[in-house]
Amino acid sequence: MKYMVAEANYGGRVTDKWDRRTIKTILKSFYTPKILNNKYTLTRGGEYIIPNEGYKDDYITYIKEKLPQEDLTEVFGLHENANMTSAINESSLILSTCLSLLPRTVSTTGKTQEEIMAEKVDDI
Repeated sequence: MKYMVAEANYGGRVTDKWDRRTIKTILKSFYTPKILNNKYTLTRGGEYIIPNEGYKDDYITYIKEKLPQEDLTEVFGLHENANMTSAINESSLILSTCLSLLPRTVSTTGKTQEEIMAEKVDDI
């Protein structure tokens, strides 16, 4: 399974040997015989627990009610600050897109570009 996911599936896209090594390392916690034990956790905090064997509805309930609404970076082997970096990058992208859409001429409302941008930021 590790070979199929890390090498065959991503082999054509992930060409750097260090990236492939990273994928293999992350997959070690997912593809292990320990996963068959009851209450095997994928994170230290225990937020991601492999549920007991059950019916389809049991799994759906588990996913909806027990798993976090947003994926924790720990489950992907990343530092908790990765969320903050991602949010900063996303905000910068949104704001730069808004700036690029602003008209280059004087506004008919009499507002400056900065005032228009401030209103957009407040709306967001």
